[in-house]
Amino acid sequence: MKFIPTKIPEVIMIEPKLYIDQRGHFMETYQYNDFFTNGIKYRFVQDNYSYSKKGVLRGLHYQAHSVQGKLVQIISGTIFDVSVDLRRNSSTLGKWVGITLSDQNKKILWIPPGFCHGFYTLSDYADVLYKVTDYYSHEDERCIVWDDPTLNIDWPIIDNLPILLSLKDSLGMSFLDAEKL
Repeated sequence: MKFIPTKIPEVIMIEPKLYIDQRGHFMETYQYNDFFTNGIKYRFVQDNYSYSKKGVLRGLHYQAHSVQGKLVQIISGTIFDVSVDLRRNSSTLGKWVGITLSDQNKKILWIPPGFCHGFYTLSDYADVLYKVTDYYSHEDERCIVWDDPTLNIDWPIIDNLPILLSLKDSLGMSFLDAEKL
């Protein structure tokens, strides 16, 4: 596996080694020793799966107290995945990283604790699987509005396609009002 820091070095793109033959392909998506050696020294406690249709935008989500790191991968489809730094004492507070993840490029994204996360579905549908480092806590759940002007995220919105948001996501708070972690 290759571990490639992004413009926010703690957010890491992972490129698994792909083994291809006449039957199909195989890849390791997680190996504790490789992750530990590359600075990802967390224990995962829960796996989450989401199915989204084209134009669905989920996020920007975080938990205020039960802060989660996330290891995000695509089973099928294509998404534009966004991480925003919410770490109070970080030199990159309020900065974001956007990466296209797909079943074709096989990239996996590590988002450490202290970031909010969201994604926009670019394909007809997307199956997203992600591991988290802390349990879901409804009381701690927060959402920053996806189009916050302070963050100015450059989402690759598909022309003439309405953005599909949950009620919770459409009522998200501003980055300036969000708790810093």
